[in-house]
Amino acid sequence: MDHFDYLVVGSGLFGATFAYRATKAGKKCLVIDKRPQLGGNVYCENIEGINVHKYGAHIFHTSNKSVWDFVNSIVEFNRYTNSPVANYKGKLYNLPFNMNTFYQMWGVITPQQAQAKIDEQKAEAEAALNGREPANLEEQALTLVGKDIFEKLIKEYTEKQWGRNCKDLPAFIIKRLPVRMVFDNNYFNDKYQGIPIGGYNKLIDGLLEGVERKTSVDFFAEYKDSWRNIADKLVYTGAIDEYFDFKLGKLDWRTVSFKTRIEDMPNYQSNAVVNYTSHDQPYTRIIEHKHFEMFGQTVYDCPKTVVSEEYSTEYKDGMEPYYPVNNDRNNALAEEYRKLAAAEDDVIFGGRLGQYKYFDMAPIIEQVLNMEII
Repeated sequence: MDHFDYLVVGSGLFGATFAYRATKAGKKCLVIDKRPQLGGNVYCENIEGINVHKYGAHIFHTSNKSVWDFVNSIVEFNRYTNSPVANYKGKLYNLPFNMNTFYQMWGVITPQQAQAKIDEQKAEAEAALNGREPANLEEQALTLVGKDIFEKLIKEYTEKQWGRNCKDLPAFIIKRLPVRMVFDNNYFNDKYQGIPIGGYNKLIDGLLEGVERKTSVDFFAEYKDSWRNIADKLVYTGAIDEYFDFKLGKLDWRTVSFKTRIEDMPNYQSNAVVNYTSHDQPYTRIIEHKHFEMFGQTVYDCPKTVVSEEYSTEYKDGMEPYYPVNNDRNNALAEEYRKLAAAEDDVIFGGRLGQYKYFDMAPIIEQVLNMEII
């Protein structure tokens, strides 16, 4: 077997970007992935001519021009703008919270009217606390935006996401909620935003061009005890507690599952992302994938559409871990695992799972671009 400078475990954005940079630096890399395809959670499956985000909606956004220029040097990105809609018991509200939302909620038409309504409801919430700090997510959110927005657009949606009552969730989860006194439905404040033209597989394929890779490979079954025989260094992007055989205990995760179907119509919900914010529906949102890359007449030139219902659940063994659970117990345990990771010779822990931290896509790429490859 060939000898490599780096064995990269996981072909998501961290692993693929690292392999790209290392290869450009003259290093020899082997990238392995336990799934049958490359790309981690950004992998897209083409169905009916539509790039379906198999592991959930991924919208690239950044204000870092270097990161934006880097990804566009691999594949050109389109001008997609994330403007989700919330459906609460059949009524629609624009997100993020802006003047469109406030008009839909209260009929107000000026920022002064909207602010007065919010301030009135915030004051009620603060009076109920009687001088103490918010003790849970519900109390925190009420002091930030008041009861109407909380009850229709936050409460039940958050409970579906976390599987817990808002009164049982810590206040720090929702330290701030963006409130915009303008008619602007662009969810992100970042300067640059879009989707790779042709889907995220083109980005991953570009990053891994010329890099040796193997799929359907279980690192723990095949390489964990022998990786030094084939590589000088290891880049590990799996779950950090699994690497250490859970010897300090298991970290908690939230995970998501999807029910994807083909609809025999060109346009199902008129938007890429619609959040369902009441308990009337068990799913948190519906994704209509074609709207990430098809606009105007091209939506109707493609006669069918693909939609995915997204369900948030508690992680169990055998599932895919998605989101760290940032409560006191998990934060403390993760820090102990990070100390063990720092003491590992010639091992780099990367990505959301490897660091037990929530990252968007652009910061992951920025991390790797700022790394010294030796």
